[in-house]
Amino acid sequence: MESIREKLFELQDKKYQEFHSKLCPNVNDIIGVRIPNLRKLAKQIAKESPQEYLKNAPIEYYEERMLQGLVIGYMKAELKERLEYLDKFVPIIDNWAVCDCCTSTYKFTIKYPEKMWEYIQKYLSSNREFELRFAIIMLMDYYLEEEYIDQVLAIYDSIHNEGYYVKMGVAWALSMAYVKFPEKTMKLLQNNHLDDFTYNKTLQKMRESYQVDSQMKEKLKRMKRG
Repeated sequence: MESIREKLFELQDKKYQEFHSKLCPNVNDIIGVRIPNLRKLAKQIAKESPQEYLKNAPIEYYEERMLQGLVIGYMKAELKERLEYLDKFVPIIDNWAVCDCCTSTYKFTIKYPEKMWEYIQKYLSSNREFELRFAIIMLMDYYLEEEYIDQVLAIYDSIHNEGYYVKMGVAWALSMAYVKFPEKTMKLLQNNHLDDFTYNKTLQKMRESYQVDSQMKEKLKRMKRG
């Protein structure tokens, strides 16, 4: 796997490293490889030897953790095998970028919605910040659908965790839920159990959205707590 690490350093962009490090505070092992390049490398590994790579994939650097998560998404595999790799990967997620970039790659969820719904539940009960965020973003990416929306909104309303990236994840997800299901989401916001920070961040993200009209944005201003 040393050759993969060498490849990552060959792709290093010092200016991007500096820029991305500011977006991921407390992550001190960023090489500085742009996401499109990481995805391209992950697809190559997924095509050639994903099982061999994942068996002993190094995780010392941010990009190595990202690469592992991306390969799981891009590789050809049965769901059972993929979930075994996810069980090893999800606990090593330590920042929002690795979480969110990788979950967006797990399109296999669309093929197995019920099984993946069941799988996600164990992370919804986790007290670990990024395991819980993983579940929150997975629900946002794949379950803001008619069949699941009532359950998803209830889950978001029930989450109580002091992790900053958990709160921000719920706020982002609810703002996205509003775009697809405005009436249901607004009903929740008018009667909810969200902490003040998460609630106000949700309103803020909705006001920042180009998909929310100006009249609603004015109403959201008046709904702010504190």
